[in-house]
Amino acid sequence: MRQSNVRQVVLDTETTGLSAAQGHRIIEIGCLELVNRRITGREFHRFLNPDRDIDEGAERVHGISRADLETEPRFPEIVDDFLAFIKDAELIIHNATFDVGFLENELKLMKHKQARIEDHATVLDTLTMAREMHPGQRNSLDALCKRYEVDATKRDVHGALIDSELLANVYLAMTGGQTAMLLDDDSGDAYLDPDVAGHHAAAATTDGTTEIADLVVIAANAEELAAHDVMLEKIRKSGACVWDID
Repeated sequence: MRQSNVRQVVLDTETTGLSAAQGHRIIEIGCLELVNRRITGREFHRFLNPDRDIDEGAERVHGISRADLETEPRFPEIVDDFLAFIKDAELIIHNATFDVGFLENELKLMKHKQARIEDHATVLDTLTMAREMHPGQRNSLDALCKRYEVDATKRDVHGALIDSELLANVYLAMTGGQTAMLLDDDSGDAYLDPDVAGHHAAAATTDGTTEIADLVVIAANAEELAAHDVMLEKIRKSGACVWDID
């Protein structure tokens, strides 16, 4: 029997700037929990006082000013609660190198005895996954929301918790079965891939009914079959699969 109660934590951060190496700090952490691919409602969300100014470009992205954070706790004050929340989970992060780098920088600054995130949890980078699934396309969180029809209209600015919620739904769509057939062109408009559309079994008619078109059956080649096996294994690792229970 496959392992039950697979626990994952979708995580995002907001920061004062782009580089921890240049002294930038975390100002917001947002996490939500998935168990067996279901959003449980458990969340971890904190704003943090960075004790430094916020770059103008970063503030335009997330809308958080230094004044907003003056009364918020500092990272060492919330670290125990944070590490307890992510303990032994698989972290789902979009562009994990960025967020993990900032988190580990915060742990090192406070001289934490376990300053590597891998000491506390494993990490799955959905940006890497998306690039493998959609090579040559834009794979930002915004682009993936559009591709997988995840509603992002309520987000005016980036925020760690709301972006975690969006990423959770994108991740579940990416790993849950049918892949959306919407691709992005350079202008950001979505269109239906003509190579896929040409093989639809049914076509809409002007009176709203459908007519059955001739099916064209194209067998997968060896490379495509291998890629399919790789993707099935990723889905198996993401949690319990009702179609693949021992």
